[in-house]
Amino acid sequence: MATEASASACQHGVRIVSRRMVRPANDGETTATKPKSTETVHLTPWDLQMLTVDYIQMGVLLPRPPTPTTAESMVDHPYAGRLATEEHTGGSGNGNGVTVSLQCTGDGAEFVHAVAADTTVADVAGSLRIPRVVWSFFPLNGMVGAHAAVASSPRIPVLAAQVTELADGVFVAMSLNHGVADGTAFWHLFNTWSEISRSSEAITTPEPVLGRWFPDACPVPVPLPFPTLDHAVRPFHSPPVEECFLAFSAESIRSLKARANAEISGTATVSSLQSLLAHLWVAVTRARRLRPEQETSYTLAVSCRGRVKRVPQLYSGNSMVRCATAKVAAGELLRGGLCPAAWRLNRAVASCDEAALVGSTVAWHAEPRFAYLVGWWDPALLVTGNSPQFDVFGNDFGWGRPVAVRSGGGNKVDGRATVYELGRGGGIGMELCLAPEALARLIADDEFMAVVNQGQ
Repeated sequence: MATEASASACQHGVRIVSRRMVRPANDGETTATKPKSTETVHLTPWDLQMLTVDYIQMGVLLPRPPTPTTAESMVDHPYAGRLATEEHTGGSGNGNGVTVSLQCTGDGAEFVHAVAADTTVADVAGSLRIPRVVWSFFPLNGMVGAHAAVASSPRIPVLAAQVTELADGVFVAMSLNHGVADGTAFWHLFNTWSEISRSSEAITTPEPVLGRWFPDACPVPVPLPFPTLDHAVRPFHSPPVEECFLAFSAESIRSLKARANAEISGTATVSSLQSLLAHLWVAVTRARRLRPEQETSYTLAVSCRGRVKRVPQLYSGNSMVRCATAKVAAGELLRGGLCPAAWRLNRAVASCDEAALVGSTVAWHAEPRFAYLVGWWDPALLVTGNSPQFDVFGNDFGWGRPVAVRSGGGNKVDGRATVYELGRGGGIGMELCLAPEALARLIADDEFMAVVNQGQ
């Protein structure tokens, strides 16, 4: 069942045609007659720390679908019984604190149909720099996770999707509250949606594990030591950024990995991704023209799946923690070059073992720290999210594999690099946000660009 409303808003040449709230209706019951679930999912410290972060916004660019496929028909069955959650605050009973939980009410997920008649596939994927129109392909822009949990706010859905028809293609986007899921859960959901859309057979994508994991010594629900979430709904704003999409072939990455490991002794090996990010770190530091004594840092998002034994691979909540940070003076980083930079990243990731991850989770509620609060931005920082292991280019909705992947305006801060599989033979794609002057110097840097292929 869906409630539809037409709209004529237009931004960057993108016109909103309609909005629909899609609600589940299972076992022959209608949404009007089916009683709402009262199930409550308490959020873990891994979830709660992301409430101050913008919604995860990622999507794929597809070729033009054959007629009579339309944007409206794409959404009819993917949402049935799957995307019906909305987040609420709840009373804590713990002094002046507040708890946050996900209430399984079946209120629905939003679907937006839009048209960008003057934008082509080549406009989006054919140049190194990413045009700002891409941000208009995503719903729930400017929302942080806490917006869906504040009682005074309109009832904002946890999940929304937008299908934008271009002049010669289609962009399929999804925005998911980062307070309830991470990139692994996001792409699992996206993969399920595309499989349902293209197949009439039984779905092979495995079911996610919906239960949340809490360490034994962690209170459930987790009390937050302030009376409201109002301070957490203030979006973080960094200085203006520009962004580009960089493509690195498997051959280029193998070369970087060999160079990064050439001077390392012992059994530890720097990974392909760590080698690539070290190359980026050195080049961005050079492009930023930092003072030699100024400290620069690189923070990596680390998944607890595979690191914490009780967290399954198909865990549907957040298990991503920004705890791997390498720091060094800019002058020392530039003098050392690729190998020492890669080794610092490798050691930062290695420090995130099970004991460290569980220990920080147990203690989090006593002194909660949130991502991207005011004062977070550091002009010498780099941070990387997402993973080249996620299945992006397998998202065929029934008429062909994606042409490209792009993200929305959420979490676009100076120094953010988002990595993806490239879709051809083990390469890695990267969206990079930098201050305009630094980005201009980076893409004019022959040493850095020597390993960059044409953008995708």
